[in-house]
Amino acid sequence: MLIRIIVAAILVVAFSLLPIEGYVKFGLFMIPYLVIGYDILKKAGKGIMNRQVFDENFLMAVATMGAILLGDYKEGVSVMLFYQIGELFQSYAVGKSRRNISDLMDIRPDYANIETDGQMEKVDPDEVEIGTVIIVQPGEKVPIDGVVVEGHSSLNTSALTGESVPREVAVGEEIISGCINISGLLKIRTTKEFGESTVSKILDLVENASSKKSRSENFISRFAHYYTPAVCYGALALAILPPLVRMLFMGLPADWGIWIYRALTFLVISCPCALVISIPLSFFAGIGGASAEGVLVKGSNYLEALAGTRTVVFDKTGTITQGVFEVCGIHGTNCASGSCPVVSGHPVYTKEEEQLLEYAALAECHSTHPISVSLQKAYGRKLDVDRVTDVQEIGGHGVIATVDGHRVAAGNDKLMKKEKIAYRNCSCTGTIVHLAVDGAYAGHILISDMIKPNAAAAMQALKNSGVHRLVMLTGDDDRVAQQVAGEVGITEVHSQLLPADKVSEVEKLLRTREEKSTVAFVGDGINDAPVLSRVDVGIAMGALGSDAAIEAADVVLMDDDPLKIAKAIRIARKCLRIVYENICFAIGIKLLCLFLVTIGIANMWMGIFADVGVMVIAVLNAIRALFVKKL
Repeated sequence: MLIRIIVAAILVVAFSLLPIEGYVKFGLFMIPYLVIGYDILKKAGKGIMNRQVFDENFLMAVATMGAILLGDYKEGVSVMLFYQIGELFQSYAVGKSRRNISDLMDIRPDYANIETDGQMEKVDPDEVEIGTVIIVQPGEKVPIDGVVVEGHSSLNTSALTGESVPREVAVGEEIISGCINISGLLKIRTTKEFGESTVSKILDLVENASSKKSRSENFISRFAHYYTPAVCYGALALAILPPLVRMLFMGLPADWGIWIYRALTFLVISCPCALVISIPLSFFAGIGGASAEGVLVKGSNYLEALAGTRTVVFDKTGTITQGVFEVCGIHGTNCASGSCPVVSGHPVYTKEEEQLLEYAALAECHSTHPISVSLQKAYGRKLDVDRVTDVQEIGGHGVIATVDGHRVAAGNDKLMKKEKIAYRNCSCTGTIVHLAVDGAYAGHILISDMIKPNAAAAMQALKNSGVHRLVMLTGDDDRVAQQVAGEVGITEVHSQLLPADKVSEVEKLLRTREEKSTVAFVGDGINDAPVLSRVDVGIAMGALGSDAAIEAADVVLMDDDPLKIAKAIRIARKCLRIVYENICFAIGIKLLCLFLVTIGIANMWMGIFADVGVMVIAVLNAIRALFVKKL
């Protein structure tokens, strides 16, 4: 394209200096015109053949050919030349933004190392089966999700999470694809195929984000659909009606040439390139900028919804709290109601307490819930799952299982009420797991969950970002919920909720929200899927590598930092500001120039600015959405 532009420009200058007229001049100027514009003419012809006449190629072809036929050879060729310069610049700008996003998301692995007959061999990641041991050397990307079986190293996760601090990994730890191994050699046993690994899911999400269009993009598409035919008919009317009025009613010369020239200039100015190109590019750049900060947005429609967020609803466990539970007390039947001792450190449990912990750990042995994991961790010994039968997990209540022939019920007070078992309250603040053995109350276990260090700062950041309402929904005890909410700065709390109750509460919030505002829900993306799917914007917190999170949520935060929520909202609002700036600027300039050409002030050169110049400025403005580091 660049060579064509240079050749056409040289020919225009050369022919302009020659003392030629008539058909010779016409023939010579058609050479640079066809050099620079043959592809536009070809696209316009295909559009006519396919009955899709009214597009920018048709407008440009008619306007430039019309100018040449009127004898304005230099202007006709120059308009096409500058239009192609604008297209080249736009192509470069779009390509640059795509490359920037690709660089920011440069996590696609090129190969995987496997050991064959004592020799390391590079293979395509798609060929690696589940359970294969792969080798990742220092400086290489982790190609597939897996578990470290040998080695110790630091990982650079910045491309995934935006976090600059390296993560230490050792034997037995899970590792996700897309990270860069910094120091030591690692041997990893793969747990997923490449197509199902984290890196593939993230890349697929980013690549397909443009398919979900925002209201602004849909508006521009509809606008262009009606706008282009309208301006074509408007140009036709401008070319015909004024001369006829002058000739038939005013007794003046028709001046057909003047009015046709104005109509052609009208067509050049009316080309909607700036809007059609810059608006999708703005959202694309916004999504790319967000992904660089560890925020994956599934589509521009969700980016637009994020910008309008005024209510943010939080799950508690794993969202506001760390989701790392620890047993901090075991209270048997000898504890009086409401007078349980506060235990800290690593206590030595009595035989009765050890028995309670064993029952609870065995009953919960098939569950992956954080509370269940904490019970198993506190037990500290290998669990014999053969001792456990008839496991029944009751959502929002707990677990009932047969352990060594005894019917063990482990769960919250709702489970005790359901089983009609009289239980004792605990004076300590934390999550309470009540235990009943063979229908008799046996005691309870106190489990605490630490609040994330930056949770309070995240709530303040949301308030500073224009979020008016912060709500916490949890299935936990009301005392625990109120304590956590008070520490982080949330005033509206709904506790002891079942999954279905959370949906009901969200429905109420959706009905009472501010006009033209949206409701966002932040959860762990696994057990909150119904709520994530119901709200305007579902945000999965700390769910990198979780299939359920990526499927259910509209926005995925690739680490567990709640501060990223406010940043995501600020990124979305910056993107929307740029979109509205481009819409107002492009439409405003075009309307002004269309008015000026109608009254005879504007010429073809102003038409070039209104089309190409506005497009270039709008594209440059759109690219600003990429730069969100300092937001």
